[in-house]
Amino acid sequence: MVKKRFIVIVLDGFGMQAMADAATARPGDEVSSTLGSILQDYPDLKLPNLEKLGLMNAYGKESANMKFSDSAVWGRSELMHFGADTFMGHQEIMGTKPKKPLVQPFQQKVDEVKEHLEAKGHKVEIRKNGDLRYLLVDDYCTVADNIDADLGMAYNCTAPLDYLSFEKELEIGRHVREVVTVNRVIPFGGTHTTIDDILAAEETRENTFIGIHAVKSKSYEQGYLCRHLGYGVDEKVQAPTILTNAGIPVSLFGKVADIVANENGKVVSWVDTAEVLDMTIEEIKNMEHGFICTNVQETDLAGHSQDSGWYKRLLEISDEKIGQMLELLNKEDILLVMADHGNDPNIGHNRHTRENVPILISKQGRSGISIGLRKTLSDVGASVCDFFGADAPQNGTSFMNLIDNREL
Repeated sequence: MVKKRFIVIVLDGFGMQAMADAATARPGDEVSSTLGSILQDYPDLKLPNLEKLGLMNAYGKESANMKFSDSAVWGRSELMHFGADTFMGHQEIMGTKPKKPLVQPFQQKVDEVKEHLEAKGHKVEIRKNGDLRYLLVDDYCTVADNIDADLGMAYNCTAPLDYLSFEKELEIGRHVREVVTVNRVIPFGGTHTTIDDILAAEETRENTFIGIHAVKSKSYEQGYLCRHLGYGVDEKVQAPTILTNAGIPVSLFGKVADIVANENGKVVSWVDTAEVLDMTIEEIKNMEHGFICTNVQETDLAGHSQDSGWYKRLLEISDEKIGQMLELLNKEDILLVMADHGNDPNIGHNRHTRENVPILISKQGRSGISIGLRKTLSDVGASVCDFFGADAPQNGTSFMNLIDNREL
């Protein structure tokens, strides 16, 4: 058997330009361009490795310091999932055919959730801000709207893990999941933070949504743990499960480890950009054969924080580490850099933006190839399975024929 690796790096929220349907699907997003905003603020930005891989080819125009690459293998992808969502974006990447989620403010479910949690033996307090309400469960876990993504798509459970174990918080989240119909319930928390820090991060949106601002809660700073509880996702038809069932090792690093099932593989949840990419580099050195997917979450956090300077610094770190990965590839390997949606730091709100994303591919001996505009992120998962000769996932069309110059 030929030993080979397929490595996917997801720069979370690193969109290129608004999708064609943005004006109707998400009014306001039709002017979005995550890379464009960063270049507007930092026109001298230089990302030499991403530039060589075809970053500006995917963007569609050159900047002062970054030009089109004649040697690139590149493309773009639209989002098939509704909105612009990290959870559904990664399910789509892995080969799930997205279903339109139900959207519902927590205000419409707060009483039902309270009654259900109390029936399960939990202590529940209602907290109020004007007419808006959310829950404090067992003195340390808030249950409220997720205000850092598409509003009404998810509910967060946030807790200080020095005072409430993640296992207990996850139990609360699972009970919430039993009675709500939104796309996700997300239990998460960190150490060295307190319930006072979390409550102080309370914010409202549009006089309808109330929740805890994740970054301001200090949950990401130390000991961060997270689990995304979704619905409508079948892990059996996704690339990681298909591959591990076929005996092919799969390792997930970063936020993808929180949100994609990989029961028979390696999962390492991590936030710090340099550290998670260093872990990926070590995995490339140690893994002779298999699939690696790493999510760089802090780029998304920079977008949510509307901080293009932080975003720029994270891209520079990522570019340097990706350069180190390129040096480790053998002639059979593929490295693919992409995103899952946009998160324009200058658009005027702190939510994701519905943008086309780059698909930048490195394979020795392949250059000057465009894979075009893909209709779904699932084409990546389909290509990974095709690369290893495994069964196809539920959704997506492989582009390996274009890279290998072979007939379908």
